[in-house]
Amino acid sequence: MPVYMNQTVVKYGVGFGSALAMAVSFALNKSIFWAIIHGILGWIYVLYAWIFKTY
Repeated sequence: MPVYMNQTVVKYGVGFGSALAMAVSFALNKSIFWAIIHGILGWIYVLYAWIFKTY
């Protein structure tokens, strides 16, 4: 798979994952605050995985 294709998949996958986490959080908790927190935590995990789990 070409490098540019990997970057595109990661870019849209992370954005979709964050949006999905926020939507599910809002549906369960009925709170915009918790939806935002869960969206931020998703990005923090992405940074953690990028720093500590890259080869």
